[in-house]
This record gives sequence, structure tokens and C-alpha cells, in this order.
Amino acid sequence: MTLEDKQAGNGRKSQQYLDEEQQANAKPVTTGRGEDSVKQGADEKCDIPRKVLKLYSWQEIRRHNHEADQWLVINRKVYDVTEWAKRHPGGHKVLNHYAGEDATDVFRAMHPKLDIVKKYLKPLLIGELAPEEPSQERNKNAQLVEDFQELRRTLEAMNMFKANWVFFFLHLAQILISETLAWLMVWYFGNGWLVTIFISFLLLISQTQSFFLQHDSGHLSVFTNSKWNHLMQKFLMSHLKGLSIEWWNSRHFQHHVKTNIYPKDPDTDVGPLFLVGDIKPVKYGKKKIKYIDYEKQHLYFYLVGEKRPGTFISVASGRAPRPPRLRPAQVGIPLFVPLYFNVKSIQSMYFQRCWADIAWVSSFYIRHFIMFGPFYGIFGTLLLIYGVKFLESAWTIFVTQMSHIPMKITREENRDWFSTQVLATCNVEQSFFNDWFTGHLNFQIEHHLFPTMPRHNYHKVAPLVRSLCAKHGLPYVSKPLLEAFGDIFRALKKSAALWRDAYYET
Repeated sequence: MTLEDKQAGNGRKSQQYLDEEQQANAKPVTTGRGEDSVKQGADEKCDIPRKVLKLYSWQEIRRHNHEADQWLVINRKVYDVTEWAKRHPGGHKVLNHYAGEDATDVFRAMHPKLDIVKKYLKPLLIGELAPEEPSQERNKNAQLVEDFQELRRTLEAMNMFKANWVFFFLHLAQILISETLAWLMVWYFGNGWLVTIFISFLLLISQTQSFFLQHDSGHLSVFTNSKWNHLMQKFLMSHLKGLSIEWWNSRHFQHHVKTNIYPKDPDTDVGPLFLVGDIKPVKYGKKKIKYIDYEKQHLYFYLVGEKRPGTFISVASGRAPRPPRLRPAQVGIPLFVPLYFNVKSIQSMYFQRCWADIAWVSSFYIRHFIMFGPFYGIFGTLLLIYGVKFLESAWTIFVTQMSHIPMKITREENRDWFSTQVLATCNVEQSFFNDWFTGHLNFQIEHHLFPTMPRHNYHKVAPLVRSLCAKHGLPYVSKPLLEAFGDIFRALKKSAALWRDAYYET
């Protein structure tokens, strides 16, 4: 039966529907309260009371896109997530970035177990799209969205989201063996220079591979149980690497849901040190902002230098001098992990009072002082820790940035999930070394489309993704490893030129 009522303020009609689990193809369902299943045929009527849902248009939904008023759409259902955003495990900004939009594909991509997360959605349900409204915003390619969803269903049927525990066990084993071997070396041979250099490289492998494996755990792709994934990430990221997982996850999830979208993706804004893409360099140039000589950013990206005096000039101040600024070559990629990452991690733990993170991170330093303190002392152990992080920084930054900095960085265009990820990422050619060296992030396109997929399956999925790109005329970019590294340099140089032209424009 059908009921009608008027909504306050807009007078739209409301219609009864079955509970959220009922599918659009009208298959038999159970309400979950003990009622019998109901068959809906062409000539049959449903006589079980159904839940009344208000109907909304995309025009109305788009108006609820502020931090104090957040609606989003998942599978044509409309949810008010304003209050839930404060408790969202992925951080409140993730939901805010999708307020007023369709979030069906990103919701499916980031949650491996829908039966669990749907329980949290039920109290947030306020209505659904009106029958005449498309399932996505009108600017999106409906056929591409449908093809991508069909691809995901195909991959699920192929068990591409099932982890191979042997693969991850061997990955963890190489990390623990490297750590143990480093300690045994210094215990047996002493703390000579050759031994110190050798164990530094062993610890470098352990640190970098720990970063890759915690990344897998953070995306819930190692264990079927989320709690085990979270525990594994704490062990790897905080105990083995000394960094806060709360800080990392909040930043990383934003990067995934709005990849290369300025300023929603935090990786598009690396503070005053570098300008990436086309938007921020022009913005800084027109405002006459010059914290650093950005013309040389592609050079000091690789370097560490000294601090020299200078001035900061802004249009608003009429070119008045400001406090000293940094000069070229003061900071480069070697200091990203030991300085930038650690400072941001400590700030996050302190201001958010993440006591569990503080305890885990403290265990990292305690363990190192116990293992290496007797041989190097407190100061020497700190030098060893940060010397390894210094080396790790270059490895990590090259791998993580080679697939994003050279790609298109835009403001919000509200593209479909598939197009957004393909245009913002690129791959590096597969080989045994490339897979190991990059932690399978050489398959960045597949990883961004399917973040919860175990990485050992990326190479199996890649041909299907490439085929879908070809069908819809989207570029599928794959490069040699060294070319990908060089593209970071070329992209920074291009951004520097855009800043220079805008800065000196009269």
C-alpha cells in the first residue's frame, strides 16, 4: 500500500518502502524481526507495513554539504552523518569531503565488511532519492559507474579480496629477521663502523618494509577480523616505527577518498616547503608568497642545507619585511621522515591526547635503548635510530610520491570514483624487485580503486582495470621505475615555473 504526506518546507511526497536490506529486484526478504518473507510478483501486493522514507532530489542534497550539516547518498539512500562524523573511525574530514555527494563507490571501497558498517548506517537514514532522480549526480558517467560496479562484483566472485596468509607471514618474517639479525651482529661483532653501516641497512629494510605492511593492515587487507588488522598496524607503525597510527590514518584516508584534490587531499599541501600541481603555485605566486625560493624546489627536494636570513613578502603588507625565511636546500626528502613525520606525529598525539599511541610509540624507543643502548649509549642509539630514518625517508618518499605528484591535481570536480582515481594515479612496471622495493605500490591505480584488496592480487586485476580504461577512453599510465622517479623532479620544476611566472607578473 502507499502512503503520502507532505514534507515540511518542500511539500514533496513520501512513499513506503521495505527495510534497507530489500533489493531493487524485489527478491524475497526478511525484516529481521521474525516476519515471513514476502514475495512480490507482477500481480501481487505487499501487505506488510513498510518504513516511510522521504524523497529528496540531488538539488536539495547538495545544499547539505557543510561541516554543521552533512548529508550523503549511498545506494540511493540519504543519510545525515553530521553527528556521526565526530565518531567516524576514519576521521570526521573523510565524511565532510563527501557531504552533499554520492558516496556509494567510496563507501564500498573503504569498508570490507558491509554487514557490520550497515548497522551504523541504519540510525542515520533519513530518506532516499526520488524515483525520477539518477543514482549519481547528473554530471557523472552513469555507464562508467555501472561498469566499475560490475567489475568489482566480478573481482569479488574471483576471490580477489581474499588474503594469502603465507604472503603476509613471509613479509612479517623478513621484518623481524632483519631486526633480530641487526642486534645479533652488533652483539657478536661489536659496534665498529663496518658493523654499524651493515646493521643500518638491515634496519633500513625492516623500517621501510614495516611501513608497507602497516599500510596493508591499515586498509584491513591482511586479516578478515578488523581488530587483528588494527593490532597489527599498531605493532608495525607504532612499536616498530615509532609513529602515531591515529595521525597516519586520518591523513591517509583523506588522501584516498579525495586523491589529488586540492586542498582536501593533505598530500597536495606539504606546508611552506614545496608547491605541487598547478593550483597552489599560482595562488602563492599571485599573493607574492615566498617562504622559500620555489624556483629551485626541484633541486632542494634532494638536498639538505643551511638556514640563511631572508624576508617574507606579501601583497597584503605592501612588501614589508617579515621574519626570516628559509633559503633553498635547507630541507629535502632525507628529513621528511625523521623531522616532518615525527613532528606531526608527536603534535597529533599530544593535542588529541592519544595515550594508547603514546604508549606504543614509547615502546619503540624503549626497545631500541634495550637492544642497542649497551653498545652505543643513549646518544649513539638516537643517532642510529635517526640515521636509519634519514635513509628510509628517501626510499619512502620516492615510492609514495612517484605515482601522485606528476599526475593531475585539481580542485573538487565531483567526478565518479573510477575516473578520480585513474586520473590521479599511475603505475610502475612490474618486476620482482619493483614489487618488493615499492611494497606493491607500483600498482597504485589498482590500490586506489580497491584499497582493501590484498596487494598480492593487484597484478591479476590490472588487465581488467586497463581494459575498462580503454573502453571509456581514460588513460592507464604505467612507467619504468627510474622514469617515475624522474617525473617527480620534472613535476616540481613545472610547478616552480608556474609560481615564478605568477610571482613576477606585473
